[in-house]
Amino acid sequence: MPLCQGRCVTTLATPDGWRRPGPTAEQRRADLFIGLAVTALALFNLTLTTSAGVFQLGPPPSVPEQVFWAVAVTLPLAVRRRWPIVVTLVVSAAFIVAQVRAAPEMQLATGSLFCSMYTAGAWAGDHRRSRQVRAGIIAAMLGWLVVSIWLSVDSVPADAFEDAAGPVPPLLATIVNAVLVNVLMFGFAFFAGETAWVAARRQHQLEVQAEELRRARDEVGERAVMVERLRIARELHDVVAHHVSVMGVQAAASRRVMDKDPVRARTALEAIEQSARTAVDELRRMLSLLRRGTGTDEGPATVGVERAERLLDGARDAGLTARFGVFGTPVPLPDSLSQAAYRIVQESVTNTLKHAGASTIDVRIRYLAQELEVEATDDGRGGRMADGGLGLIGMRERVAAHDGTLEVGPRPQGGFRVRARFPLAAQPTCPAETAEAVA
Repeated sequence: MPLCQGRCVTTLATPDGWRRPGPTAEQRRADLFIGLAVTALALFNLTLTTSAGVFQLGPPPSVPEQVFWAVAVTLPLAVRRRWPIVVTLVVSAAFIVAQVRAAPEMQLATGSLFCSMYTAGAWAGDHRRSRQVRAGIIAAMLGWLVVSIWLSVDSVPADAFEDAAGPVPPLLATIVNAVLVNVLMFGFAFFAGETAWVAARRQHQLEVQAEELRRARDEVGERAVMVERLRIARELHDVVAHHVSVMGVQAAASRRVMDKDPVRARTALEAIEQSARTAVDELRRMLSLLRRGTGTDEGPATVGVERAERLLDGARDAGLTARFGVFGTPVPLPDSLSQAAYRIVQESVTNTLKHAGASTIDVRIRYLAQELEVEATDDGRGGRMADGGLGLIGMRERVAAHDGTLEVGPRPQGGFRVRARFPLAAQPTCPAETAEAVA
């Protein structure tokens, strides 16, 4: 209706404890203007009604009292969204008393009553209490309607229904019509408020869900950044630690034999040069990936398990006895898994060179029926990796990323073992190959 063209959006205290904030300053100003405008219209309509001599409720009271009731019913709309339940109670009480006093202005007063009831349903903080208050007001209004009809039956003129021609007795038709119209109007005001409340609650829930989604998106972004940082840290550790360790061992060997065996020293220096070039190439590859802003595509230079044997060249140049074996039938591997296996071998060789004090290292790649097994053993004393260094952390992260298992520790017969198992899709194998792989 025209009286409720303000922004009648709602909320309530929800089961999770949320209560809608009061109206904004702009909404309060709008209510003030609406309340003053409706009051002015009510006074203007009162002037027209008294000028036309339309007194449907009987002889009117004095003019000041007429003005008072017109203002009492309409002016509270100026604060309808600030105190919705109080305004509804005040307007309802003033409406009934005004009818008892036969105040002639009832058109704007009726609209004010229904608007206040709608606002109570739409804006009351305690929605359950609002329902109870509105239900009580409706019951009181219908009760007053019945009482007023009962009191006015005896005063109905005998010729009031002389033009009636319908099948329903005229008095009964009048009573039913009055009750039906009031029920429909009060029902509309009640359920309009309920609808506004439901819409506001859904809006609040959508806002909460949107905030949760935003936080989840931020968390996923932060997690992705952290994963990328860990990946870069692992790559830097693997590249730098391995090649620098090899260069350090070879430099020490070259220094010891520089005077006694220049040829061997030259060979060691050439190996250092090659290790340095390889390390620089891998660092450039990583920097190129960072510039592209992605870590999913590592390009054609990606290392894989098929290149693992080359990692033992540095160990051989450093004077270790290095053995490498592949057992079972090689199968195509995902690039990420193949690279993870390569890094396991690389870190094992690096640890042996840096910490183990070993003379031999044995690396074996086993293609089993449902697993890829990477094992590196030496005859040294073990090293810091077993105590939780960065190398062990990187290996555990790589293995865990592929749902594999990692065993790291000393062997009963002496030395150190690193064994990683990566699950594979089942591959058809012949019995002989299976037996060889198990062996």
